[in-house]
Order: sequence, then structure tokens, then C-alpha cells
Amino acid sequence: MTPQSTDALPRFVGVLHLLPLPGGPRPSPGLQACVDRAVQDARTLVEGGAHAAILENFGDAPFTATRVEACTVAYMTHVALAVRAACPELELGINVLRNDGRSALAIASAVGASFIRINVLVGAMVTDQGLITGEARELLMERQRIAPKVKIWADVLVKHAVPLGPQDLIQVAKDSLYRGGADALIVTGSGTGQPIDPTTLKRLRSELPGCLLVAGSGVVPENIPPAIDSAIVGTCLHEESDISRPLCVHRVQIMRAALDQAANNVN
Repeated sequence: MTPQSTDALPRFVGVLHLLPLPGGPRPSPGLQACVDRAVQDARTLVEGGAHAAILENFGDAPFTATRVEACTVAYMTHVALAVRAACPELELGINVLRNDGRSALAIASAVGASFIRINVLVGAMVTDQGLITGEARELLMERQRIAPKVKIWADVLVKHAVPLGPQDLIQVAKDSLYRGGADALIVTGSGTGQPIDPTTLKRLRSELPGCLLVAGSGVVPENIPPAIDSAIVGTCLHEESDISRPLCVHRVQIMRAALDQAANNVN
């Protein structure tokens, strides 16, 4: 199977780290507080010049390795609709942590999001949630049924995880694209906010020159990874780089300027 699309990606994707949702493993400030923070952060991204946002249930750690609760899907849909209403110009993605792609597709279909993020699309990874295995077949069948236009952004050897056995980066990338049906590949460092090994990006770009590559962690204005088509930026956009605090418009503006400059240097 070949990748589904060669459409250009939104270059600058901010992250909407949701506060703990009701019904999750941590005390929640309540659904309205979750909505208010997400909308505030989305407006900050728009004001600062981000092209898109990815909404994720970051406050619900520890995550489940399989399906999230029905209430999580309902609450994430509610929040996402509020974000869409407040910032219709902001392209939206959905990530249901840790790896519930089918729920992400359902939310994306309901709210008109354009892409989802999948941590493990093919193969198996050992994580702090235990063993997570890819469900590419089930995900593609669900997409055909309910959300055929939603793109799949898939991590390659995702952060906070190690392979179950020896894995070759390029082979995992090829499997994700040609067998798993990914539209774009996400490359990360070892953990949240950790920089990407530039050698990893260089190998992927060399071996898969037509692949759409997304930097998924550790992107800061002083260090824009080369050879990327898009960047998902989270930690450094928050006030004092503290994920518990709101996004900072000045930091978003600085990141937008740095990404624009990096793109101009390439061109």
C-alpha cells in the first residue's frame, strides 16, 4: 500500500494539552475548565501564527494501552467542538493517548478535524502502559467507514517506548507507510520535549525522499530540525516551558518566526 496523500502539511502545529478530564485517573478541574483552557490556548496559537493544533488528553496520565473510556471520547469531542467554534481558521488534529486511533478517528469525524496522531501504527512497543501493538488494519477499515478524508500521522519508534525486539528505523518507516497506510511520519526524541537525533532525520530523508516528515518533540526556536515538512511544538510554547501553565503568545510568535526562517533557508 502506498501513502494516502502527498498534500502539504501544516508547517507549525501547536499542542493543546488538555487538563485532566472528568472520569480520568487524576482529579479534574471540571469539563468547563478544560474547555476554557483549550479555547484560550487555541486562540493563543492563532494570534501567534500557528497553522494547526493537535488536541490530546495529556492530563489523563497514566494512560491506557488500549481503548479509552467512553466518557473520554465524549469529553474530548465536546472540547474539540468548542475549539473549532472559537478558532475555525485553525486546522485541527486529534491524539487520543496512548494509542486509541479508532476513538481519535471518531472524534475527528465528528468535529471536522483533518488528521490524527498514532503512536504505534505497526509492530509492537514496550511502554510505561505495557505492551502496545499496532492496529493498522482495523484503523484503515474504520477510516474507510467513517472518516476517509482524515490523514494518519504515525510515529516511528515513538518516544517513551522501546521496540519489543531489534528494529531497523528505515524498515519500520517503510512498513508504516507502505503496509500501515500512514500519510506522514513523526520522528521524536526519547521523551516529551527531548530533541531529535539529526542522524535519524537524515537517514529517513535519504531513504524515503518523498515521505512527509514531522518533528514530534524537542523543537525549539534555536534548533529547528533540518529536512522536516512540519513540526509539532508543545512544551516550549507554554509559559516558562511549564506544561501545566497556559500557552504564551510571545513564545508562539518566536517559534513561527524561527520556522519561517528555517523554511526560507531551505528554499
